[in-house]
Amino acid sequence: MAEAMGFFTDTTVCIGCKACEVACKSWNQLPARAGGQPEMSGQSYDNTLRLSGNTWRHVKFVEQFDQQYDGRWLMLSDVCKHCVQAGCLEVCPTGAIIRTEFDTVVIQSDVCNGCRSCIGACPFGVIDINEVSGTAQKCTLCYDRMSVGLEPACSKACPTDSIQFGPIEELRKRAAGRVEQLKAAGESRARLYGADPNGPLGGLNAFFLLVDEPEVYGLPPDPGLPSRNLASSAALSAAGAVAVGAVGLVTLRHNRMKDVADAEGERPTRDPDA
Repeated sequence: MAEAMGFFTDTTVCIGCKACEVACKSWNQLPARAGGQPEMSGQSYDNTLRLSGNTWRHVKFVEQFDQQYDGRWLMLSDVCKHCVQAGCLEVCPTGAIIRTEFDTVVIQSDVCNGCRSCIGACPFGVIDINEVSGTAQKCTLCYDRMSVGLEPACSKACPTDSIQFGPIEELRKRAAGRVEQLKAAGESRARLYGADPNGPLGGLNAFFLLVDEPEVYGLPPDPGLPSRNLASSAALSAAGAVAVGAVGLVTLRHNRMKDVADAEGERPTRDPDA
């Protein structure tokens, strides 16, 4: 297996230019607009609103006001996290979702049946159905480009190096150094999200440097696998099966008594004391 590759996104140097979005759509031949979506959303400077089957990179704009900063913009170029422990891969019934030799997660459209199981299994809301293909789609970390030694389109296009591509181990060291640099400059909230291999989902192969709580950026603070709930769900299912079985036995007994009574030409009388 090749060396694990991924993205380190430093949100502190993102300028919201959306060059990454444009490059992603251009390389992957994704529509600029989907479903008649207008040029601007009317809600912010954001015209794509979220990750979807047609938008595999999305720059979030978060306008923030507090006593420390008075007012500032937080920006995040969001993307599939290519989780080391991927819930989408775990639940896919057709084997359409695979892990590549670069430790990235890819959906094979020619194998996907559009069942949507992966959509609910992703704790980040990354995956969606592509309107044209009718299959689930998301970032592939430009597997086709990586396979021939090229850098992914989004990081190649980023003018500030907010999106950095490379071996995961190297990116983690670089990111840790950047956090220390920011803290030394007075940014006490600087932190890494998803860089810890011992953290949630075994770490993320697309991780981020944040300067506020993950929720501020629309990221879950403690993402988990869907299988974490299987034990309790199985218990509930078993209890439900017992209840249904009990009802079935009562119904079956009643029907048998009725059949016997009909055969004898009389019906059982109700016991007034029952």
